[in-house]
Amino acid sequence: MKNNLLLVDDDESIQFGFSRYFTKHGFGIDTAGSLAEAREAVEKCQYDALLLDLMLPDGKSVGWIPEVRDKFPGTAIVVISGHGDVPEAVEAVKEGADNFLTKPVSLKDLKVILEKSLEIGSLRRRHVNYQRMRSKAEPYFGDSAAIRKVLELASLAIENDSTVLIIGETGAGKGVLGRWIHDNSSRSQAAFVEINCSGLKGELFASELFGHARGAFTSAAHDKPGLIEVADGGTLFLDEISYMPLPVQAEFLNVIEERNYRRLGEVSLRRSEFRLICSTNRELLEKTRDGSFRQDFYFRINVFPIRIPPLRERMEDLEGLATFLLRSGNNSAREIGPDVMKLLKSYSWPGNVRELKNILERALLLSRGGELKPGHFSGLSADRVVGIPGSGDVMNLEAMEGIHIKSVMDRFNGDARQAADALGVSLATLYRKLKKIVTV
Repeated sequence: MKNNLLLVDDDESIQFGFSRYFTKHGFGIDTAGSLAEAREAVEKCQYDALLLDLMLPDGKSVGWIPEVRDKFPGTAIVVISGHGDVPEAVEAVKEGADNFLTKPVSLKDLKVILEKSLEIGSLRRRHVNYQRMRSKAEPYFGDSAAIRKVLELASLAIENDSTVLIIGETGAGKGVLGRWIHDNSSRSQAAFVEINCSGLKGELFASELFGHARGAFTSAAHDKPGLIEVADGGTLFLDEISYMPLPVQAEFLNVIEERNYRRLGEVSLRRSEFRLICSTNRELLEKTRDGSFRQDFYFRINVFPIRIPPLRERMEDLEGLATFLLRSGNNSAREIGPDVMKLLKSYSWPGNVRELKNILERALLLSRGGELKPGHFSGLSADRVVGIPGSGDVMNLEAMEGIHIKSVMDRFNGDARQAADALGVSLATLYRKLKKIVTV
């Protein structure tokens, strides 16, 4: 990934010369002619380095350096000063600049100093990330062999910028895993931008993703940056990507390949260096066969797939997850007794970890600060609980699947489409299975 620079200097000849030189040497470079323009630029884009002229039309840049250093601790800052401004340039270093040069500037020398400053910035960013991660509570995914495999793959994803596709049922923790990959990656200082593709349609979806210019459509009263733009330098997380409209899929395919895009109603190209993570609760390859998902788009996002197993397939994680969820809600004094745990383990959890979290929260309210008892988990009704191992009855897989499908249908009040989405199968597959359900 190339480094992005912002040159802040009001001399147009310097802007031209610097831009030509650094572009030739593989850098991305933008220019600003004043502090006001520079402030506006850093709000729109995450830069790896700033090249600051000390004296600008609207003030001295030395006063802006502490603000930049506070907001963007990993950004390298090199100050360029006139011969008479050396004392102030030294002061700029005290305020947080990494280095300074005096005019006239040797571009070759500047490149060497800039590269060293970028290395310092990278070390500073790692230190900030380390400090932040030390103070931040890590999510708990479980300790089963299945989830350890998931975390092994996620750890590989952290080490590179490849597109990740997280596959799993609703509530299985796809969003939490996506955020964990971002928080532990080299992009953790930048934004994690999430959009749920199932909640937006058509023009509204395109506007949210790409942004729009004023007048692009009837209600576009002003310019609006899209989430692609906001995610520049960070991670764009597209949740439930199977719902992305086909026309937007075609447009976004080009964005993934080129990292260039246009706001709605604009002609000029913009650029965003984001990392893409997607999630889905549906089988995308099956969606490509029925024409509701582009095959070329599927192959482009299916670079590094990670599948999270549903909670019912890793019940050994249930006790640890329940304990973690209780403690994360400041209920460290609460314990889960054997009777309650037996009840929890007998349930099929069609809503996965999200449902476990919701049921625990409801039980805490019902217990009014007292001991958690089976009666506080009335939502786990008998017709939604599966056979307990060792109870004397052996249930075949077809019957078990039937109970699970019926429990999901009950959860969504008979809405087959929502149930199919939660189960990760097509509507046709669900109807076929409903016809074959064995009554237990």
